[in-house]
Amino acid sequence: MSTRTGSWRRLHPAVRVVIVIVALAIVVNIALSLLDSSTRGADDTAPRSSSLSTGREGLAAYAELLRRNDHGTEAQRGNVTATALSVADTLVVLDPVGFDRVEERAVRRFVERGGRLVAGGAGATGLLAAMLADPPALSSAGVRNAEPVGGAREVAGVFSVRTAGEGSWSSPGDTTPVLGNGSRVLATVATVGRGRIVALADPSPLQNRLLGTADNAGFGLAAAGDGGSVVFAEGAHGYGEASGLGAIPGRWQAALVGLTLAVLLGVVAAGRRLGPPEDAARPLPPARREYVDAVAVSLARTNRPAEALGPLQAAARTRLARRAGLPPTASEPQLRAAAALLGWSALETDALFAPVRTAVDVVAAGSALARANEGDKGGTQP
Repeated sequence: MSTRTGSWRRLHPAVRVVIVIVALAIVVNIALSLLDSSTRGADDTAPRSSSLSTGREGLAAYAELLRRNDHGTEAQRGNVTATALSVADTLVVLDPVGFDRVEERAVRRFVERGGRLVAGGAGATGLLAAMLADPPALSSAGVRNAEPVGGAREVAGVFSVRTAGEGSWSSPGDTTPVLGNGSRVLATVATVGRGRIVALADPSPLQNRLLGTADNAGFGLAAAGDGGSVVFAEGAHGYGEASGLGAIPGRWQAALVGLTLAVLLGVVAAGRRLGPPEDAARPLPPARREYVDAVAVSLARTNRPAEALGPLQAAARTRLARRAGLPPTASEPQLRAAAALLGWSALETDALFAPVRTAVDVVAAGSALARANEGDKGGTQP
């Protein structure tokens, strides 16, 4: 058995149970992470136009494109506030749901101070109305292939943009068209205060499904502006501010629950249940002295010391003969002579032959047997 195996077996069973369950919880969490990373590209249940979504209609690829082109990115959870934004930032609000009036005013102040806003989709019409006196009007008629209109910097180097045909601006209002096809406008721009607005009727060119087609990626980079950080308003897609246990990822929450259960199981396993715990060592038979005392008590109850001590005297004579080199059938005179040569006392010698009647005789017989045992193994012969 190796030292490592021996150390494992010496651990308390409850400790071993806890270690095994903790290891299983870690392995399961890693396996779930790998499974999630291999299947998250097929996640079509995530919010539309969210930078946290890797589904077809998400913006995770757009966020990655920005990072690879020296833009910092941030997925801002909770409500949008003016104090949380820098005038060097670009705020992306595409297909928002539940964008309230307080947030609309905060975005307006952000743009007026010099910020950039990329807004679009049916849910962004209220936000654009809060920003512009005459906002663009949305139409359900789509623009499959849009081309640059004019020379705005948001379409510099762009030749064509492909869409899913999910909407267009029927009227630009106070904005200037920059992408369209005939009378249908896909994207417009406007200056508000010191800031800039890019209004997309159809956000699909920036979504994962179409970002890699035509010049969609180039348009996405140009729309984000030069250099600054790009903030995605994820509160508009239902992502609230996380705090406490809610800030812990779901998989790790499950792992913590598993660890808690493991500790509780260890406590139960360490306690006494269904009877006493297992003995630490194998029970041994009684000590020899206890056995001798028990036999002595049994013999004393017979009140026949001569019969009880007869086998002891015979054993002592046999061992004396063996020690003296005499045959087992040696006579009493021969044994007495041998005992005298070995230095036995007269009382011990007589105890080998005289009937046992008193307690003194019993002690003498035991002493004679002890003297015979002294040289029974390798003793010096007379």
